[in-house]
Amino acid sequence: MRPGAAPAAVLALLCPLVRGAGQPPAPLPARMADTGGGTQLITAVAARAGTTTGTLTWWDLRDGHWVRTGSAPARFGARGLAEGAARRQGTDTTPTGLYGMPYAFGIEAAPRGTAYRYRPVRRNSWWCQDGDSRAYNRWTEPRAADCRAAEAEHLIGYRAQYAHALVVDFNYHRPVRGRGAGIFLHVDGRGATAGCVSVPKDAMRRILRWADPARRPHLAIGTTGGRTAINRY
Repeated sequence: MRPGAAPAAVLALLCPLVRGAGQPPAPLPARMADTGGGTQLITAVAARAGTTTGTLTWWDLRDGHWVRTGSAPARFGARGLAEGAARRQGTDTTPTGLYGMPYAFGIEAAPRGTAYRYRPVRRNSWWCQDGDSRAYNRWTEPRAADCRAAEAEHLIGYRAQYAHALVVDFNYHRPVRGRGAGIFLHVDGRGATAGCVSVPKDAMRRILRWADPARRPHLAIGTTGGRTAINRY
């Protein structure tokens, strides 16, 4: 072997690295610590924790590779995003983290093709946010007797936002009182949210037609970097 020549086996190892130089990074889900174990994922990303806008993207896992299926502009809490485990109720922040989505609901009928269980909003539909109530962070019809009206959302009163929505399981299965209640992915209102993630109505309808609970979709919320970086979840 002449001086400076490399064995064929070494070249075989180096060539893939050379070919990869300058290529775009792997899709966001492939760079995340956890995607929930399903084959569908929604990512909601803001530039910084204090930002109230960003991008929501939905992905499919096909043949072992994550493929972007759609995207839309997203809105977050009026005071940006906060680490989900440390978030406090009433702070107008969107909790970062990785969450399931138990069911959908809406004032309007479900888009044709919706696979999620879809609960219709009625005139007596409420979401309790009263930390002293046994119905804390739950849908209740009618409003629970121990849930104060001032500490609950009368769902039908939000005709634009709750035309269509998905429940986010932040603090849902085992609620910690005071951490927060009523976090949804829903249709845009006039501006930033009180802690939910919102998107234009057409995008919300497309998401509902796409999402399949049998494929265990999750919602990941975070920032592009820092302590709340989405790839940590």
